[in-house]
Amino acid sequence: MSSRQRTYNLSDLFRIVVETKPDAEALVCGARRLSFRQLEERATRLALWLRGRGIGAGDTIGIHAYSCAEYVEICLAAFKLKALPANVNYRYTAEEARYIYDNAQLKALIYSVELEDVVRDALPAAPGITAIARLHAAEGQASGIPGAVEYETALAGATGSLDDIELSDDDQILLYTGGTTGMPKGVIWPHKALFYAGFGGGGNFHPGGPIASPEELASRVEEGFYMKLLPTAPLMHGAGLWATLIGLYAGHTVHLNDQAGFDAEHILDKIVAEGISCIMIVGDAMGLPLLAVLRAHPGRWDLSSLMAISSSGALLSDHVQKGLAEFLPPYTRLVIAMGSSETGQSGTGARPATEGLISLPKNATTDVAIEEAPGRWRFARPGEMGILVRLGHLPLGYFRDPQKTAATFTEIEGRRCSISGDIARLEEDDSITVFGRDSQCINTGGEKVYTEEVEEALRSYAGVTDAVVVGIPDERWGNKVVGVVALDAQQTPDAQALRDHARQHIAGYKVPKDIVFVEKVFRNPVGKPDYRWAKRIAEEKLRA
Repeated sequence: MSSRQRTYNLSDLFRIVVETKPDAEALVCGARRLSFRQLEERATRLALWLRGRGIGAGDTIGIHAYSCAEYVEICLAAFKLKALPANVNYRYTAEEARYIYDNAQLKALIYSVELEDVVRDALPAAPGITAIARLHAAEGQASGIPGAVEYETALAGATGSLDDIELSDDDQILLYTGGTTGMPKGVIWPHKALFYAGFGGGGNFHPGGPIASPEELASRVEEGFYMKLLPTAPLMHGAGLWATLIGLYAGHTVHLNDQAGFDAEHILDKIVAEGISCIMIVGDAMGLPLLAVLRAHPGRWDLSSLMAISSSGALLSDHVQKGLAEFLPPYTRLVIAMGSSETGQSGTGARPATEGLISLPKNATTDVAIEEAPGRWRFARPGEMGILVRLGHLPLGYFRDPQKTAATFTEIEGRRCSISGDIARLEEDDSITVFGRDSQCINTGGEKVYTEEVEEALRSYAGVTDAVVVGIPDERWGNKVVGVVALDAQQTPDAQALRDHARQHIAGYKVPKDIVFVEKVFRNPVGKPDYRWAKRIAEEKLRA
C-alpha cells in the first residue's frame, strides 16, 4: 500500500478498495467482467493518454455514451487527473448536445460510435477539445470525425506517469441534471462532499457508519456484507452513476444494465442469472413494468437471491410496493430513498399514514426552511410548511451560473444549505413529511395540489400503464388539474371512470378536471417524466 497520505479524491479512495481486494470482481456489463485491479489499470492508461493530450486539473471530459464499463473507466481517469467528467444525455439531439458541449467548455470527449452523427453535428460548440476517442467501433469502421482515436488504441499507446499529480479532498466532479423543467444545469461537487452526502461516506453497508478518514475505507470493504448490485438507471444520470460508485467504493460487484432502455424481463433474467442481491430502480417508471411482467409470468423468475429493492428519484406508489411484495421473498426489503443532484442523499423513509409522499427524520443534515421574504430564510418550527433543505456536505454550486447558485445554495441562520425544491412540513415529533416538488405544485381554485399524489391515484387504476399530471391555465380555476394517461392495449379510455376511481383516493379538488389519453408517457432514460412535454400534449389535445 502507498505510504503517501490519502485524500478523499475519488481516485485515491478507489485505490484503497483496489489494494484491499484487487482480484475480486468489480464491474460486469454484458460479457465484459473486470476485477478491481483491471478496472484501475485501464483507468490509469486512459488518464495517461488524456494527459498526453493536455488534459489536466479543472478540464472537462465529456462522456457522450451508453452505459458500459468504459464509462466508469472514464470517470476514474478524470478523477486521477483532477479533471471533471461531464455527462451528456445519449437521447439528446445535436442541438441539445451543443448546449452541453458549450456550457461544459469541453476539453476532451469520449463517445459511443452509435452516436457519431449527433456528436459530429454538436462538435462545433466545443472548439477547445484536444482529445477525442470513440467507443465500440467495428473493426475497420471508418471514423466520421477527424482526429477521433479508437478507445482501445488510446489505452494501448498510453505512456508517462501520474505520480506528480497532487490529489485533494476538494477536487471536483460535474453532474448535469436532466433538465425536465428547464435547461440542464451542471452541479459541481467536491469529491469529499459527494462521498459523504451522495455515497454515504462508506457507511451504507457497514454498521460502523461513515468513515472518519480515507484509510478507514479498507476495513469497511473487508468487513462489510458483500453484495451484487444492479443499478438499472443509465450511467449518464446521477441515479445510475452514483449507485454504481456507491457499490464500487464498498467493494461490491456492480452489474450494469447493458441496454439503453429499461426492459423489465431483461432485468429479472439478470437477477436470476447473476444472483443479484439488490437492484436500484427509479419509482413507478421502473416499478410498474417490473410488476406487470411478474404478473404476466408468475413463477418464471426465482428471486431468492434478492435482498433489497432500492427506489429513489421518483415516487414508488403504495400499490406498486404491495404488488411487488407478492412476488418477492419475505426477507426482501423495499427501501424508499430521497435525494437529488443538488442535495445528495436526503434519507430513507416510509409513506406517512395520512398525507404526503414520504416521512423523513429531521437531523443534522436534513431540515425544513421557510422563505419569509425574497432571499431571507429561517428554519421551520414544528407544524410549519416550508421547503426541504440539506445541510453539511454540499455542492459548490452550478457550473458557470452564479445567479442560480445563489438561489439554490444559501445561508440560513448561519449555516449553508441546499434548497431542494420539495415542499415539506416539520411535524411535532421532529419528523418531516414531504409532499412533492414546489415546481410541480398546481395552484387551483385557491388550493395547492401536489402532482405526485394525483399521479399515484391515477396509476392505481386497472389498465393504466403510466400517468403524469400538469396544471393548465383556466379562467375559472386559475390552473386546472389535467391528467395525461397511457393505457394498456386492452383498456378502453373512460375518463369519468378514471376520475371516479381517483376520487376514492384523493380529495375532490385534486381530481383532474380533464383526462387526455396518449399511447405512451414520455420519460427520460432514468424514468423521470418530462412535464414540459406533458403540458404541451395536454394543451394540444384539449384545444382539438
